[in-house]
Amino acid sequence: LSSLLDKMEEELECPNSSSERRYFPESLDSSDGEEEGVLTCEDLELNPFDGLPYSSRYYKLLKEREDLPVWKEKYSFMENLLQNQIVIVSGDAKCGKSSQVPQWCAEYCLSIHYQHGGVICTQVHKQTAVQLALRVADEMDVNIGHEVGYMIPFENCCTSETILRYCTDDMLQREMMSNPFLGSYGVIILDDIHERSIATDVLLGLLKDVLLARPELKLIINSSPLLISKLSSYYGNVPLIEVKNKHPVEVVYLSGAQKDSFESILRLIFEIHHSGEKGDIVVFLACEQDIERAYEIVCQEGSNVNSDLGELVVFPLYPQEKCTLFKSIDDTEKGCHVYQRRVVLTTSSGESLIWSNTVRFVIDVGVERRKVYNPRIRAKSLIMQPISQSQAEIRKQILGSSTSGKLFCLYTEEFASKDMRPLKPAEMQEANLTSMVLFMKRIDIAGLGHCDFMNRPAPESLMQALEDLDYLAALDNDGNLSEFGIIMSEFPLDPQLSKSILASCEFDCVDEMLTIAAMVTAPNCFSHLPRGAEEAALTCWKTFLHPEGDHFTLINIYKAYQDITLNLTSEHCVEKWCQDYFLNYSALRMADVIRAELLEIIKRIELPYAEPAFGSEENNLNIKKALLSGYFMQIARDVDGSGNYLMLTHKQVAQLHPLSSYSITKKMPEWVLFHQFSISENNYIRITSAISPQLFMQLVPQYYFSNLPPSESKDILQQVMDHLSPISTMKQEQTMCEKCPETTEQRCVIQ
Repeated sequence: LSSLLDKMEEELECPNSSSERRYFPESLDSSDGEEEGVLTCEDLELNPFDGLPYSSRYYKLLKEREDLPVWKEKYSFMENLLQNQIVIVSGDAKCGKSSQVPQWCAEYCLSIHYQHGGVICTQVHKQTAVQLALRVADEMDVNIGHEVGYMIPFENCCTSETILRYCTDDMLQREMMSNPFLGSYGVIILDDIHERSIATDVLLGLLKDVLLARPELKLIINSSPLLISKLSSYYGNVPLIEVKNKHPVEVVYLSGAQKDSFESILRLIFEIHHSGEKGDIVVFLACEQDIERAYEIVCQEGSNVNSDLGELVVFPLYPQEKCTLFKSIDDTEKGCHVYQRRVVLTTSSGESLIWSNTVRFVIDVGVERRKVYNPRIRAKSLIMQPISQSQAEIRKQILGSSTSGKLFCLYTEEFASKDMRPLKPAEMQEANLTSMVLFMKRIDIAGLGHCDFMNRPAPESLMQALEDLDYLAALDNDGNLSEFGIIMSEFPLDPQLSKSILASCEFDCVDEMLTIAAMVTAPNCFSHLPRGAEEAALTCWKTFLHPEGDHFTLINIYKAYQDITLNLTSEHCVEKWCQDYFLNYSALRMADVIRAELLEIIKRIELPYAEPAFGSEENNLNIKKALLSGYFMQIARDVDGSGNYLMLTHKQVAQLHPLSSYSITKKMPEWVLFHQFSISENNYIRITSAISPQLFMQLVPQYYFSNLPPSESKDILQQVMDHLSPISTMKQEQTMCEKCPETTEQRCVIQ
């Protein structure tokens, strides 16, 4: 204690010290009849997690925590945690369950001296995981990255001694590949259950078996009230902690607004601003295109608003980008003496990203654009449909609990009761399951392959996933993971992309393939363009174009970013360079992080790594071979010479995206390999590179080619194969015989 007091004296003498911690509570700043600043050993209350005295901020935050609705249930929760293996906590958004329950679990683990491990809490969104970790570390008065940390894809802010970890659900799922029974943890908390992500649903099923194998393990499930009945029937008779959180919200249904919802939104924003009522506005739109459109209009019209009413500041919130919630927004008020009303434009994905207590108005369009995967054609469809009643309730709960708020629904009560489903659809029933099936095959090695899902996926989706893994050589003839499949599962990527990386080891282009994988995994590297900047942006982007296609253009962009990063010492200068070239700085920085982790995996599993040779004709060909090895199921042909591309696997016609290098240069190749395709009003294929039919036929699995539906494109490819050298044809037939001794139809039945 004397050494600790010496340290405190040093920091008090050096107010500019790097440590921001104050080691005494506010109540001890002065004492009755005693000299100021004199502390005794008895005055110091030590933090049991790090052994240091609590700071004054801890006591301030403790008062705020005690005002949270969930705090009243602490005793009940701790009692149930001691006596039961599973506890369900039901509460609305902003009741405090995501921040307080993990801290109580950490106290429980501390009380038993961490003999069964620490605490881990899952989140669906990586932004939420980071922000919760920062908030909880602050409330516990400990250091982020030490006692409290977070794990999100391609970023780990934890140590071996971290007590409480926040992570995305897919990160905990991946941890089960190396640690199937999660022996490092004594308490597992599944949060955001109502989001129904694939990883959360898989964890719910797998943890049933883990709990049986580890009776000492505790499982806490945080859920919205609407999902409680389904969870109770799924897990049986388990304790339920219900958190009451009633706050006044005025709901206004605008019956005529549904026909012209966009105009109604804009009108409402300015009516609220002109009313003079204080508070920020959150607007839920159907899709990101609506965000961009609304942002331009509100910014333009907002500049003409009377300055006496205050400034109208608009924030587009794109959930796929690593935005810091309201941190950057709150910074705008610092040093600003003019009232600012903030307008946040977002979609359904942003429901759990709104944390500000200053929101007083929510505008809800009541519909969303969802991506629904069709296994028959191996493509996603963008479908406009009503949100669920549970989503509508969450949007209502975003309004601050301290004072009344207003929710403007651009739909009728009848629409809400009849057209809206009670619960949000499970992602497992609408998504491509290939990655999930690869994970389940990997887990089967540990005996956890039989998973009891809350909502079983469609058999057709499972069959398509198995078929794709078979085409990618991830399965052996018995339907188990092959050596290829085991290595593919080590990469936190789509299986097709993992296969391309493995193929690049054979074709001596690993360096280039890792760059492509990082760039397509990170958010879009091109910035959102303000109106009128399109021509200037295209001029800048032309400097990066590569004649071989978009995958090669991405390599050029990344290499240019790397060169600038090495030449410019200031991070601000690099960010300025990105702005000048209309590139997304945070996306490129994320691509750098992703690439570093992929390279680390390559080295860890000791795969061959050739020196980069980007730019040579041989290297260009090798990159295409590696891409084709993984993406042979995503090929299209220009059927009329005017840019109408017909998919090889189905009869959908699409066009190249306007930002494709071929669209910019007006040179349309006949055959292309593409990375993304969604069926919508604009059927665009994105990230494309030209290939030759000869190269395709040399690399495509023959049993996949034989299963393609009849088409003119298939006939052309058949003619190409007939003209290939007898040696290569014989090799293909031999591969087909070794891989597929039965007919394809029989193989599907066996699997």
